[in-house]
Amino acid sequence: MPQNKNALLRYRTIDKCLQNRFRRWTLDDLIEACSDALYEFEGIDKGVSKRSIQADIQLMRSDKLGYNAPIVVQNKKYYSYADPDYSISNIPLSNEDLRKLNQALGILKQFKGFSHFRQMEGMIQRLEDKIISEEQQQSAIIDFEKNEDLRGLEHLDFIYQAIAQRKVLQIVYQSYKAKQPSTFHFHPYRLKEYRNRWFVLGLRKKEAPLLNLALDRIQQLQTCDLPYHGKHGIDLENYYKDIIGVTITGPRPVPVVFKTSAAMTPYIISKPFHHSQKILETDDEGRTTFQITVIPNFELERLLLGYAESLQVLRPRRLKSRLRKRLQEAVEQYVTR
Repeated sequence: MPQNKNALLRYRTIDKCLQNRFRRWTLDDLIEACSDALYEFEGIDKGVSKRSIQADIQLMRSDKLGYNAPIVVQNKKYYSYADPDYSISNIPLSNEDLRKLNQALGILKQFKGFSHFRQMEGMIQRLEDKIISEEQQQSAIIDFEKNEDLRGLEHLDFIYQAIAQRKVLQIVYQSYKAKQPSTFHFHPYRLKEYRNRWFVLGLRKKEAPLLNLALDRIQQLQTCDLPYHGKHGIDLENYYKDIIGVTITGPRPVPVVFKTSAAMTPYIISKPFHHSQKILETDDEGRTTFQITVIPNFELERLLLGYAESLQVLRPRRLKSRLRKRLQEAVEQYVTR
């Protein structure tokens, strides 16, 4: 791994550019991108020389850093990766990298059990599993839930840095419903993960309502010099507290009461739908009535429908009616004609 932080930033910037196959990259484009990155993240405004970027490309192509990047030049002008799936972030860890990660892991493991670090335990376990599999050249011991084809993760660090530095983003975005992508400015506040998909919460305009954008629907993004609108009066720590998922469809949470079969009850107890979940009663046959207090949304409906014949929603009436209608439409899909 390169020791010079600025050089590493240039390598990562070049790598990110060449992964973007929606655009063709000249040497001048790469110089400009690296200069912008150094200014944005390090405050260096003197730019980058042509010779430096040419040297970076040659070094990335070589095995000195272990990259062996398949960088090719098309039409004697445009730089790209010959392998569209290549990224320097996918290369194996070096022995020195593994040594440093082991040291960091040792420090992190000392905090396991402390209440403030309870949420880190999954991350620590992932890191330990990765180190062991790399050191012993064996398959991972733990198979974490993942989606190898998930798009948008390449934007994660860029958006994180924009939030940390209070930068406005210019985004090219196309929702599933839109026929064409749109370009707009966005003031990012918080990143949210739900079921292996990532979202960013923020504002398009100062007086506009908060908006969740799916990272996998972002086609392009960059920072711009517009004034950043801060999150005045928005309690981000508790913004998602009263929902399941990321969609807020109402002003306040309501009691959602549902009954589960005796066979399904232990699963609902061991993995609650929401932190507000509580048991109201259990009958003689083992069927249990639960209550959660949430704002009804699409994600809640999808969760409840996933239990189909093992779960019955009792109230609110409107949610019960919506689920009945969706179940009836689902049955129609299986009617033999």
